[in-house]
Amino acid sequence: MQTQWLQSIFVWLCLTLMANPIFIFSLQAEDPPPNPLSTEEKRFDLDDNQQLSDVESRFMIEILTQKVLTGTTFSEREIRQLGQQPSGRRSRSKGRGQRGEVNSRRVQPQELEIKDGSPTIPDRETFEILSYQGDELRRDTHLSGLEFVKFQLENGGTDKAQLYFMNTNTYRGHQSFMREMGLARAGKEQMRGVLTYRPFTQAPNGQLGIYTFEFEPNDAYPFDMVQFAYNQLIAKAPILKGRLGYCPLWGALDIYQQEEKLYQAAGLPVYFEDDLYADIGYLPLNTGESFGRLRLMELDQRPSPRDVVIYQTLPNEMPRVSGIITAVRQTPLSHVNLRAIQDKLPNAFITEAASHQSIQPLMGQFVYYRVRPDGFEIRAATRQEVDAHFANIRPTETQHPKRDLLVTQIRALDDIEFADSISVGVKSANIATMRDFGWAAGTVPNGFAIPFYFYDQFMQHNGFYQYVRQLLADPEFQQQTKKQESELKKLRKKMRKGEMPAWMMTALNDLYQSFPAEARLRCRSSTNNEDLPGFSGAGLYDSFTHKPSEGHLAHTIKQVFASLWNVRAFEERQFYHIDHLTTAMGVLVHPNYEGELANGVAVTDDILYQTNGNNYLNTQVGEDLVTNPQATSIPEEILLDWWDSSRYRLVTSSNQVTSGQQILTEAHLAKLGNYLGVIHQRFSRLYGRSDDYQPFAMEIEFKITQQSQVVIKQARPWIY
Repeated sequence: MQTQWLQSIFVWLCLTLMANPIFIFSLQAEDPPPNPLSTEEKRFDLDDNQQLSDVESRFMIEILTQKVLTGTTFSEREIRQLGQQPSGRRSRSKGRGQRGEVNSRRVQPQELEIKDGSPTIPDRETFEILSYQGDELRRDTHLSGLEFVKFQLENGGTDKAQLYFMNTNTYRGHQSFMREMGLARAGKEQMRGVLTYRPFTQAPNGQLGIYTFEFEPNDAYPFDMVQFAYNQLIAKAPILKGRLGYCPLWGALDIYQQEEKLYQAAGLPVYFEDDLYADIGYLPLNTGESFGRLRLMELDQRPSPRDVVIYQTLPNEMPRVSGIITAVRQTPLSHVNLRAIQDKLPNAFITEAASHQSIQPLMGQFVYYRVRPDGFEIRAATRQEVDAHFANIRPTETQHPKRDLLVTQIRALDDIEFADSISVGVKSANIATMRDFGWAAGTVPNGFAIPFYFYDQFMQHNGFYQYVRQLLADPEFQQQTKKQESELKKLRKKMRKGEMPAWMMTALNDLYQSFPAEARLRCRSSTNNEDLPGFSGAGLYDSFTHKPSEGHLAHTIKQVFASLWNVRAFEERQFYHIDHLTTAMGVLVHPNYEGELANGVAVTDDILYQTNGNNYLNTQVGEDLVTNPQATSIPEEILLDWWDSSRYRLVTSSNQVTSGQQILTEAHLAKLGNYLGVIHQRFSRLYGRSDDYQPFAMEIEFKITQQSQVVIKQARPWIY
């Protein structure tokens, strides 16, 4: 009891300090030099300057709180890895946060130097100079990862109003700015706010990108004061005209609801936080640039590798193309976008893309297409530009995937290690690795891995290698897409009817008999050409469920083998000059999950909205796969805090559930938060990413079973 009481007091103190960082400063003497750091504090001195900054102090409190609450301990290496984000993702500027005397002379707005602020924002360039984007925030944590400029309006509502735009890189908080500028505290006519850029939301004037302004969370200004601030901001910052809206925080919601009709009558745009994520007219799913012929595609048409395609609805299968535009929102974890990421293709959702004024006139022409975080570019291109582009991006030398054919036995997952991917494939090896993470039974599938040796012997036994060599030597097969499709279809049919050696049939029968009688077995592709760092291979191969009524397990294993010769897989290997004959198929076999409540995909980083410190989750009910969604399916989107699963944002609700219903419960989120943290930490080491600053994340596929258990069914590196 005494230990629990002390832990509760410690946690209360940590949370108090985190919520009120100014209290920390009040405990310090005004002038004496800082005391030497203790041994524990030195572990959090990330910049090795013999003192802890505000950010380092807060980070230390977070880590120590985690230690008390969960018992988790962190080595110095782990602390430095967690405390330092990849280059370009975290600003190291500290701002001026120390307490001090107010400047005796009041600085007027027109006297501001750009290092302190500006009286106006005449253009986007000035906004970028004044703005801050990062995660070094004491109180405004909801702004983490967003680009914003703080402002202060003196004498609001009067003809003596003065507007200060703060250089938010220099002054993260209003208090330090006020001290330096000689601004004393005043009443309600002193309005302290934030101007935030939202690049993906469509503005009332039809342009992409809006700015929102908000005040401090406890402030509840009436309509006339909000409108006054709105007019002042537009007058001093012309770039805001037609693109500015008010975002009331929780303290202002009651008075806004009372005065809602005044806002409507005045035409003053109002955005709530949920609106800012839902009302998006453009989403850069994967940034990049490319060339090709612009084509509006029907779902039954097959594009060529040189096409920049526009889809009105999402296709379930995406062949190799040169660029992707969809007129419906995509999930970043769909196979369409994973394919774009893997192939380094520009991919974006653009509302009403087919009739867009920049796109429609270019239909059927060669184009240059670029997707940027803040918008897209498309223009006419020449054939010479297109030819040069493809000559530049395609590998010139043949690549030979590694395969170990010396492993000849089917092995239990518990006998397989991470390094065994060379003989059983990455999917099987990563599942086997997670079974050693100490989680409850059933969290990770239990089963067996059929090695590449079986596929190789099957191909040799039936003479299929020689059959493939003859196809590859045929000029018509190499040059004609329809010929490839028909011949590969014949090959897959031959393989499904192929004969297995007697020893292989015996081994597969023994495998089947090791499972409970009448069990339905999931047989999943696991090749040496997927789930790799820099190459996911998502959606290239097929998995199947073996039913007892289908007889011998060989029936389903041959189906998986045959999927190595899917057209989409062949095209991908062909483009990258990957040797077809050294590509090999293994099979992961485990009991099938029947009638799951939900399925989902998660990434251990926010790869869509680019906020810091969040996992990104997509979930859908039942077996409507997030990776291959139905045309009208919209999954649930959640941003889940790395450290505290109770801190999450429901960005989008699923359209397959009752309004207001959430698929993932708080219990599910707590489990997933723990699993995702462990997976990220363990695999970052296994993939050799523990000590560098390159971005790294893991992508996880999961299910919620009928018993409401969270099951992790796959883990692979996310491709940035």
